[in-house]
Amino acid sequence: MPQNYKIYHNGTPVFLTTPEGAQSLGFKSDKVTYVAPYFGKKKVLRQYLDLLDKNKNVRAVVLYHADPEILWADFQDLFKVLEAAGGYVQNAQHELLVFYRRGSWDMPKGKIDPGETPEQAAIREIQEETGLVNVELGAFLAHTYHTYEEKGKRILKKTWWYWIRTTDTQLIPQTEEDIEEIHWVEPKSWLESGVLVYPNIREVIEQGMD
Repeated sequence: MPQNYKIYHNGTPVFLTTPEGAQSLGFKSDKVTYVAPYFGKKKVLRQYLDLLDKNKNVRAVVLYHADPEILWADFQDLFKVLEAAGGYVQNAQHELLVFYRRGSWDMPKGKIDPGETPEQAAIREIQEETGLVNVELGAFLAHTYHTYEEKGKRILKKTWWYWIRTTDTQLIPQTEEDIEEIHWVEPKSWLESGVLVYPNIREVIEQGMD
């Protein structure tokens, strides 16, 4: 089955899929939704990114091609691609670890260093950002993709997420990473309380709750 890709660009979902995948998503083109075939012109992809940079009201962009891997490769060519890893960290009470930084709630994650596996990076980042020592790596949970700009260059970040368990209770936020608050929460009621969470992080939490 072909891979479908969902990338958050400025918080707006961009779907790269097959014609059948586009149909199953159920979006219809209107003033805030764009559904279109991809004919192999990268400049069109660039135009959509420029549109999303300027217009924060776009609901979604859905692009489709018979071979979504071709579409995905062309999309990646417009970015510097970085890989990161992080964790859906739970304690003995099945509470979720979250922290607040740079105006939104987040979960521990960070760039994969040269020579590291995603699993090793996830453990290291969790320990560094939260002060937890005893962390147990579980199964792979999900990939997320989001974009941002750094020094005028477009970055596409792919994050590997893993289930993580800990018996530790003491949390020490890594303040040099701008972490202001760190808490254990009951994920469902916490999300329903209306907290501001990055959309890709919200998706991982919802997958972890299923």
